[in-house]
Amino acid sequence: MKITKWTHACVRIEHEGRVLVIDPGTWSEPAALVGADAVLLTHEHTDHVDVLRLAGLGVPVFAPKGARLPGPVPLEVTRVTPGERFDAAGFPVTAVGGRHALIHDGQPDCANLGYVVDDALYHPGDALALPDRPVRTLLLPAQGSWLKLTEAISFATTIGADRTVAIHDAQLNDRGLASVHGWFGETVPGYRPLAPGETL
Repeated sequence: MKITKWTHACVRIEHEGRVLVIDPGTWSEPAALVGADAVLLTHEHTDHVDVLRLAGLGVPVFAPKGARLPGPVPLEVTRVTPGERFDAAGFPVTAVGGRHALIHDGQPDCANLGYVVDDALYHPGDALALPDRPVRTLLLPAQGSWLKLTEAISFATTIGADRTVAIHDAQLNDRGLASVHGWFGETVPGYRPLAPGETL
């Protein structure tokens, strides 16, 4: 499996000619979607979904049931529920979690699903829901208004994946990224920093 990190929370997964993209938001590069066969959306926030770009793509898009995806054009999606197992671009996918992590005073309160892809890779979106199975690769949120560094480290060490890659990091400047990479490198076994466009 080839895994390419793009800006913020966007990740491209390729295997045997099949391409699955997770969370291509307004901050991620259009190149992430070139040749995509399907798209997974963890939730409705624009840093995770670019409705206009996806509407013109013409491939299956999967999103949580209850996600509101407003935009200049309608986006047709397949709605997914927590625990559901389905196929996307030939990859088996299991939906995990259900709600976005809270920031303050119960907000935001929107649907959020993490996705375990091919029983091997986990993208949690904007929440720290634990998958019900071991995974080899964890895509670990590095920063967010809903997240503390200690929570991210505890989440990663609890999951215990062989490889961990930071995502959700576009609001960090170079100093912030260096700090997060340093903490993860010291505390999370198998941590591997990737810049946008780099591949495992």
